[in-house]
Amino acid sequence: MISKSESLESFAQEAARPVFWSNLSRGIHAAAQPLTILRASLGKEQTDRMSLIELRELAASSAREVERVCIYFSFLQQFVISESVKPQLSPMPIEPLVAYATDGVKLLFGRDGMFLTSMVEDSCRPVLVDRARTLQALSSVLLVAHGVSHVQDTIEVIASSSSPHGVKIVVRNANSGIEAINEEARLSMALAEANMRSQQSTLSWSLKPFGVQIELHEAS
Repeated sequence: MISKSESLESFAQEAARPVFWSNLSRGIHAAAQPLTILRASLGKEQTDRMSLIELRELAASSAREVERVCIYFSFLQQFVISESVKPQLSPMPIEPLVAYATDGVKLLFGRDGMFLTSMVEDSCRPVLVDRARTLQALSSVLLVAHGVSHVQDTIEVIASSSSPHGVKIVVRNANSGIEAINEEARLSMALAEANMRSQQSTLSWSLKPFGVQIELHEAS
């Protein structure tokens, strides 16, 4: 007999499938751009006419495009993992998760003259999460927040018990006013959302100002 929780999990997986295919399509489209550049620039007709200096310049620019392809294919791989591999859920306090994620990027923010602050309410109870996926999502969100911020900006990370599910984490920069983010940042946010969705948690975000809201389930 199928339990209620198994039925809900199966329903959630089916409901999320269109998002998964959309993420794969976005990643493939992104990877196609540097591949198109490489195919156009590395043709024999073009390289045969180049001087040694031009060939060296081509090698340098091609290396950058190859790195972009590797990054996009890494996203594709991680999207598949988040969809196909079950998360390893366990109860844990939220404060060490927030501390670990912010400590990992504090030097980056400080180097660029930005302020990264974090606050965890005392009322926050332990959450039921996959530690690795949650930290990956938080790290990705913080790196995107860094990318949309400027010198003297303050980026806040706030964990509270205001979520109906258990705990809410908000990452925000009230002063940011960016209109759009690049494709790599957009894929990072999509992967962060996929990692949280795989745990039956949620992640939503917006620009102008930049803000991310993650809702985690309280451990019973």
